[in-house]
Amino acid sequence: MSALTIPAPDALSIGRMIRRNRGLVTALAVFMAIFAGLNLSLAHPFGYFDFASTLNNTETLAIAAMGQTIVVLVGGLDLSAGAVISLSNCLVTVGVGDSSAPLTGLTWLAAGILSGCAVGAVNGFFIAYMRLQPIVVTLATMFVVQGVTLLILAEPGGAVSTDYTAVFTGDLIPNLLPSSLFTIVLLLLAWRVMRQTRFGVALYAVGSDESAATANGINSARVKFLAYVIAGACYGFAGVVLTAQSGSADPLVGPPMLLPIFVAVMLGGTHLGGGRGGCLGTFFGALILMLMVNLLLVLNVTAYFSTAAEGLLLIAAMLGGAFAAQSPLRRHLRRLSSWWRHAGRSTLVQATPLRLWSDRTTLRADSELPASLFGRWLAVNRDTVRYILPAYVALMIVLALTAAVLGYRVTFGEYVSSLLVLASFPAVIVFGQGVVILTGGLDLSLPWMITLAGVLVAGMSRGSNAALVLSVPAVLVVGAFLGAVNGAGIAILGISPIVMTLAMNGIIQAATLIYCGGSPLSLAPSDLHWLMRGGILYVPPIVWLLIPFVIGASLILTRTPFGRQVYAIGNSLRVAELSGVPVTRVTIGAYAISSVCAALVGLMLSGFGFQATLGMGDAFLLPSIAAAVVGGTLITGGRGQYIGMLGGALLLTALSTLLSGILMPPAVRSIIFGSVVLTAVIALRERQAG
Repeated sequence: MSALTIPAPDALSIGRMIRRNRGLVTALAVFMAIFAGLNLSLAHPFGYFDFASTLNNTETLAIAAMGQTIVVLVGGLDLSAGAVISLSNCLVTVGVGDSSAPLTGLTWLAAGILSGCAVGAVNGFFIAYMRLQPIVVTLATMFVVQGVTLLILAEPGGAVSTDYTAVFTGDLIPNLLPSSLFTIVLLLLAWRVMRQTRFGVALYAVGSDESAATANGINSARVKFLAYVIAGACYGFAGVVLTAQSGSADPLVGPPMLLPIFVAVMLGGTHLGGGRGGCLGTFFGALILMLMVNLLLVLNVTAYFSTAAEGLLLIAAMLGGAFAAQSPLRRHLRRLSSWWRHAGRSTLVQATPLRLWSDRTTLRADSELPASLFGRWLAVNRDTVRYILPAYVALMIVLALTAAVLGYRVTFGEYVSSLLVLASFPAVIVFGQGVVILTGGLDLSLPWMITLAGVLVAGMSRGSNAALVLSVPAVLVVGAFLGAVNGAGIAILGISPIVMTLAMNGIIQAATLIYCGGSPLSLAPSDLHWLMRGGILYVPPIVWLLIPFVIGASLILTRTPFGRQVYAIGNSLRVAELSGVPVTRVTIGAYAISSVCAALVGLMLSGFGFQATLGMGDAFLLPSIAAAVVGGTLITGGRGQYIGMLGGALLLTALSTLLSGILMPPAVRSIIFGSVVLTAVIALRERQAG
């Protein structure tokens, strides 16, 4: 009887396996390289304490990133992850308190996880069944959840018992098995089991090709819904673990984790378009991030570089697909090669005439138009008016309510003047964000671009009015350059707008902190302050300057080739390319305009408050998107007018003024703003469907 022999795997099968798991293999290789570098940098080799400490610090990020991975696998995106972590953190801290009773701990652990499931269910319902865009839905729910969290706990504080903390940060087996490792292994095993189920297979099928998955009998809506619910559970559990690690609560601890979460997912090899990747690679991506932070500390590099490192790592992770056969970079290289080969030849290419209109209006013959001038205008612009008018009708209602509720406190002139000054900020920022949205993108780098501009102008001028002559143009040039980098990464390298601008936001944050040393000290020049608070004919100068800005912004979008090309790209990128639209140049220009508008707002804010403050741009991200959406701009691009965006900016400012006047807490205002965005998106969807 011959002995049983097991054939060795051939090189072809091994190579196929490596290619199939290329992301995981790359993550493992990077992890080993960084671990080796860190180990060599330490005075003593990695011991059990170092191992357990690293896992404890990685645990929250790894769990949250696993949830994001499941969403990304179905082709989605979840910007509410950080807010849910904060919600769970505050909920559990307030509920557990100093109690050491196991039942209390288990009850609030379940409550933290279920809170995440509830948010995930809301996201999943609107995305899977209402078919709304994941970006705008999860961004809106992020602000709603932040408001709810602030209602639970308005400021950092609270404490949980040491017994509760020990469950997640101690050792199951002393000096052998840390609790964090046990928890992560359990989650990875659960992921392994889920991946083998029909639902796990459906995750990859829907992410790879939703139409093909539906044709094969997969209920893609249910799969997406469950993916967001599971992801929400992971975020909630991450908040539970964070509570045990910190021993207290912070309502603002979660949002800054959004960038590291995406970095961990991308470093782990999960493809942003869906259908490829997994939670094991994400775990190693989180470990890589944590080891990078430790390595920077060992090398005595300031902590300000951490967000820049995360942003650069995110971009580097996305560059893995930049050299694919059909990637934008490869197409640009082929075009450049073709141009080089044919350089000097007299080759004329006649581009197809392009006439694309933002409102997609069908032109009618003169005989079909009404006789009156207004009737003719309304017939031609009926669709545009239908999308713009609701914002102004709502504005009139809010103004009437304000007059009824607050009319006795201020005069009409004072109210209008202050309203226009406050509206000048979103009016400027929404133009830049609106241009980007019209191309089908989104700019998440605005918050720290605003802050950087304010810090730069204060630091460069140091209170001198004469220095404004050089500092203001310099700040605007910096804004244009950083925006152009965003656009180049998106148009040339093929990086997702969300990923590119989120990474850039982290890089700009690091640059701002390094420039000012973590604390901006210089005051803004008095001329900037006069611009926002002074008076020309009893009206602040910024209001007079807003008039030409509004006219110019409207003309750029409606009366220039650049504006028509922006709409063309938003309607169909492929058709725009075939029609001769310079997609790369227009995209770079759109993001440059967005950053310049953010820089202008930074200058205005520093003048308004007489100095720049860190994080002063954070409050403008949602309004920049909300004003565009409420003003009738389609979040997927191709439809919208600046006059509508301006109406959205005025409406949100008037609403905010009313809520402030009746002493509505900021938490409730955040909930209302997020709800307004969701309502506007749903209303626009219904009109489009009709």
